[in-house]
Amino acid sequence: RRHKLYREELNLTSPAAPLPLRPEASWLQFQLGISRDGLYPRSSPAVTRLLRDMREFPTISADYSQDEKALLGACDCSQIVKPSGVHLKLVLRFQDFGKAMFKPMRQRREEETPEDFFYFVDFQRHNAEIAAFHLDRILDFRRVPPTVGRLINVTKEILEVTKNEVLQSVFFVSPASNVCFFAKCPYMCKTEYAVCGNPHLLEGSLSAFLPSLSLAPRLSIPNPWIRSYSFDGKEEWEVNPLYCNTVREIYPYSNSNRLLNIVDMAIFDFLIGNMDRHHYEMFTKFGDDGFLLHLDNARGFGRHSHDEISILAPLCQCCIIKRTTLLRLRLLAEPEYRLSDVMRESLLQDPLAPVLTEPHLLALDRRLQLILEAVGKCIETFGEATVVANDTAQPQSPAAHRARLDT
Repeated sequence: RRHKLYREELNLTSPAAPLPLRPEASWLQFQLGISRDGLYPRSSPAVTRLLRDMREFPTISADYSQDEKALLGACDCSQIVKPSGVHLKLVLRFQDFGKAMFKPMRQRREEETPEDFFYFVDFQRHNAEIAAFHLDRILDFRRVPPTVGRLINVTKEILEVTKNEVLQSVFFVSPASNVCFFAKCPYMCKTEYAVCGNPHLLEGSLSAFLPSLSLAPRLSIPNPWIRSYSFDGKEEWEVNPLYCNTVREIYPYSNSNRLLNIVDMAIFDFLIGNMDRHHYEMFTKFGDDGFLLHLDNARGFGRHSHDEISILAPLCQCCIIKRTTLLRLRLLAEPEYRLSDVMRESLLQDPLAPVLTEPHLLALDRRLQLILEAVGKCIETFGEATVVANDTAQPQSPAAHRARLDT
């Protein structure tokens, strides 16, 4: 009732005037630029404008994501991994029908994930989402949606623009006079798990939305190297070093480049330290050989002092890698193009810089060497012709790969 009166006093309940869709809007141009090769071209002015717009445009509405709504019975839960209150995320909308996923700061940059934490109870980190986008772009994968950091005024840019009464009801003022809010779900949803501004400003990541599923359908597919989400269980790949032989016999891993894309994803996850890749998504438009989307990277960059070698299982067990991926990794291992230096320079473009602490940046160089050593062992055992897959054939014209958003 207090929130309702507060909004009425400030005339916040009056509907906003409808806005026309501009064809040049960065959100639309980004989505139109999706092709068989990736989410955006190597040099994309649309992505540059999109990052700027997500950073600067005022929010016009805020709401829970579909994950949180699923717990309240507001949407179909069948395609949604059960979230928890410590992983609060919101959908923020902007002019030109733009929208982005907002993940608030849950852990300070200098904090490491405790050693006793299982990967499936780890915090989600806003800076990990930002850093993952930059790393993905540096590796030339272009499979992470554009992501930028932003200081959000949780009062003006969330509370005062949301029409969701449940979201309004979880805002409160802490004893330190900071404005806080928490997730509304069956567990882990208490004020001690809230996120708080200082007193109103809160760091977070904003990730651009992909086209709606009705326009650009996607499949969510279990990762063959999925981990056990129990305290003592193990999956077959963890105990069977010949597990890849079984995977190779299963469609579509038997006759497409899907397995090579899985290896790319494992290399990316190893560099960021992400153990939580239980599913991957693909656009159905591009068929079995389409690229894998590298979504939800917030559990990366948790421990710079530990290299989780098991993440590289697809590479080590299958002993295959794309030639383009290997060439890029070797280039980033050269002193003049050192990965940590390239990442450091790239992350300086973000408003929340420094996004990563120096130990996390140096860990990238160390992990890159471990990847190259693993590839070297495979080549020594099976030969380069068997291990390194030639994917450098001339591509078709960009027009043939254009991702149309019509049905």
